[in-house]
Amino acid sequence: MDQMDKLDFRTDAELLRFFRCKKTEMSCMEHPHTFLNQLRDHDLAPEELYKKVKRTRTKEQKESAVYEVLDWIEQKQSQKIKEFWKCVFRDHILQHYPALRILRDTLLDESLRFYQHLPCTEGQTKGEVNQRDSQKRGAAERENERRGKRRKTERRVSEDEEEDEESSSQKTPTQRKHSSKPTFSSPVKGQVLEIWTYPLYKHQLPVQCGDKDGTLYRRKLANGGVCILSKRRWFTPAQFEDFGGKGRNKNWKLSIRCHNTPLQKLIQEGHLMIAPKRRRKPLQERKSKRILFQSSSSDSTSSCISLESSEESEEVNSEEEESEEREQAEERSLVGDVDVSEFQSLTLSITCGSATATLHKQRFASGAYGKCIRTEERWWTPMEFVEQNSTLDNSHWKRDIYCCGKPLSFLLQMKILQAHSVLCDCKLCSRLEEDVQEQNNDDECFICDGVGDLICCDECPRSFHHKCHLPTVDPDLLGEQWICTFCLLRKWQSWRYSSHMTLEEVLNSPVSQYKLQCQYLLLCLYKEDVKRVFGPNPCTTVPGYSNVINKVMYLEKVTEKLQEGQYETLDQLNSDIQLIFQNCATFNKDNEFGRMGARLKDMYEKEFQSIFNIQ
Repeated sequence: MDQMDKLDFRTDAELLRFFRCKKTEMSCMEHPHTFLNQLRDHDLAPEELYKKVKRTRTKEQKESAVYEVLDWIEQKQSQKIKEFWKCVFRDHILQHYPALRILRDTLLDESLRFYQHLPCTEGQTKGEVNQRDSQKRGAAERENERRGKRRKTERRVSEDEEEDEESSSQKTPTQRKHSSKPTFSSPVKGQVLEIWTYPLYKHQLPVQCGDKDGTLYRRKLANGGVCILSKRRWFTPAQFEDFGGKGRNKNWKLSIRCHNTPLQKLIQEGHLMIAPKRRRKPLQERKSKRILFQSSSSDSTSSCISLESSEESEEVNSEEEESEEREQAEERSLVGDVDVSEFQSLTLSITCGSATATLHKQRFASGAYGKCIRTEERWWTPMEFVEQNSTLDNSHWKRDIYCCGKPLSFLLQMKILQAHSVLCDCKLCSRLEEDVQEQNNDDECFICDGVGDLICCDECPRSFHHKCHLPTVDPDLLGEQWICTFCLLRKWQSWRYSSHMTLEEVLNSPVSQYKLQCQYLLLCLYKEDVKRVFGPNPCTTVPGYSNVINKVMYLEKVTEKLQEGQYETLDQLNSDIQLIFQNCATFNKDNEFGRMGARLKDMYEKEFQSIFNIQ
């Protein structure tokens, strides 16, 4: 299901309550002009308030003016609240404002229903007093119901504890600690203010360390790793402690606070969950300890029971840990069997089903951003490339794109591919039209593989230096659209009548009639000549060449003669190109360059027969 479609499952009342809670957060976004432009373009912001924001100078004035716009939307445009969220959750807006991306994920969370319990103030109406009274009565009823549920839960917990005590007395005196989950409810009158129990902060908490403020994400903390967002950067708790100037303490649980309360207290009371740390003794030490228990004799029944229970628990823990060690060993062996050197190239051949392509590592950013996969037709992001392969059901780019027999998830795990942060603002992750447009073409010249000022074809992903292309292109005379010779030839082949010609008919044809084909053939030769052996005059690059070869010919000379109109028939052009291959075979015999010339000749003759459709 599309992310935007999930908004249809939220009622207008829920969306409006969420909006009311997040107005202040949205008003504090940096550089809000793009955000306001989007609202004005969709007739969601009045012109006078929009201009008021434009006139502000200080940050405080701007935040106040943006809040005034949002407050106006709540009061005057509440019937368009769903349109508002769809408007600001567009991709190009989310790219500019990570805070909106977080709001979208929070709002569309399937388990998110606590906003329906937040207070909902209506606009000024004639029956406002009666409405407030009814709201108070409803709130009192809900409070009684909630307290009733709490008492019921306490009774059930106490009964469970009694059963646990009875069962534990029959077995071993080992104490059992009940796992506690954080509870979320609105504060009762007279209750101490603890914002971490509010439904509003079910997923995230405001935290401070020194002079730095941040937002802690509960789920990320429980999973381990980066979990605190501050100044558009992600931190682990220890890193945030350093960032706040408290790194010397080496105890982030005390250094980081929520509403002036250390996180250690929230963890101890069960309001926050952290990733468990498992410390295990070496396997050999555990085995020797188990053998020692088994061989020792006991003098009393109580010591036997204690030893048996400890032995059983030790065996259970040992089996679990041995299983984990086996799994880790299998993962290490899998990694160890792979020759990582085959992934070191800047370009990697990949497959997805029956589709093949080339992945450029320096262009990779994530699944959705960074067009890093090139086919003959265009550049794709990993997600786009997988979607094009219709034979795959429930496809995922990490799982279904393979390189050298390994999925891309393996390349990410081995750091062969480096994924960008969700807050990255580089050009690869940008959603601006001009930045995306730049990713549609190659970063190097298609002919010489060099960089610099390139002209881009509007029909294919190729780019060229203006002098590498045939015919040579004057950058100053380029129009809005430009199509390269390769694409022009493809169009010509689709237009022409498919009639066969004999070799003699082709060679006797005038060059003026087939100049496009001649330029294409020369471009293919330049492209295939990777070491640039056949392009320049060999007399200036190869010692003693003129002593062996009487009639010198090379690609640059053929190109010059073609552009100056010195060829009348295709036979003349073909003869000069064949002369290049003959001279190469004569001078180099069967060495490396001789074999290179033979391969180039085979390629040329196949292309020649193909484009002229020779029988």
